[in-house]
Amino acid sequence: MNATPNSHVARKPIETIPRMLCLLLPLCFSGCAIVAVADAAVTVTASAVKIGATVVETAVDVTAAGARAMVGTDAADAEKD
Repeated sequence: MNATPNSHVARKPIETIPRMLCLLLPLCFSGCAIVAVADAAVTVTASAVKIGATVVETAVDVTAAGARAMVGTDAADAEKD
């Protein structure tokens, strides 16, 4: 097997640096995109939790009001005595 001419010659550093930058630079930008997507996901999750807490709070208030209406107040109990 014959080797191709000049296959043993190393690349010059001046040729290697731009190639490395072209390969590594997009990775930096994709990292920023990952952080942005993660931030958006956390925001959506936090909003969902907040809405869920509001729904639960409203349900508790409605249930408590219904229980008070069914049981009655202390004023009604005082009139019975």
